[in-house]
Amino acid sequence: MTTGVRRRMGVDERRQQLIGVALELFSRRSPDDVSIDEIASAAGISRPLVYHYFPGKLSLYEAALKRAAEDLASRFDEPREGPLGARLLRVMGRFFDFVDDHGPGFSALMRGGPAVGSSTTNALIDSVRQAAYDQMLSHLGVVGQAPARLELVVRSWISLVESTALIWLDGRRIPRTELEVQLVHDFAALAAVAAARDEELAALLRGLLKDEPGDGPFTDLAARLIALAS
Repeated sequence: MTTGVRRRMGVDERRQQLIGVALELFSRRSPDDVSIDEIASAAGISRPLVYHYFPGKLSLYEAALKRAAEDLASRFDEPREGPLGARLLRVMGRFFDFVDDHGPGFSALMRGGPAVGSSTTNALIDSVRQAAYDQMLSHLGVVGQAPARLELVVRSWISLVESTALIWLDGRRIPRTELEVQLVHDFAALAAVAAARDEELAALLRGLLKDEPGDGPFTDLAARLIALAS
């Protein structure tokens, strides 16, 4: 008869395990509602041992939220191939996968609170927004500083995506797939309104839209607007 021996984890491996456990708990409840005792129990270690790897509750939360923020930012990364509308629709699909899987943690991260209100976590939120902005400019083929109206459009749309996701989590009253398409339509509408006053932006949009297929989300938006006006 043999007795199982628990393998001793290295420092970095244990830290990564605790971060993973914390994120799993945050996917079900707000970080403010998750205690160190719960994280220790789920990890199979004692409370004092958690503090051996993280000096305080906030430091563990910050480490977990840093990993979540990096994951969320990566959802905007998409190969620059094919029509823009289809690319943005895939991005929205991955973004809402994250929101769906990490609802309470996403809500707490974006809305702020005692556990996520430090300068470090605020910087993490800003880094997600900036990564999304940079990726959007890349999708639009813009190198360097964006024209003023285009920057306003992209940053406004990112804020809209964020606030829409938070509202959707409160009851999920609109089918997710419909919301993803609607947000792609929202980007096209914001860009079109701005392009009406900016020839440089209008030329950029014309170049992007010429490759849009007849069954793409941008063409669908145009058809819906025409039908609404008729």
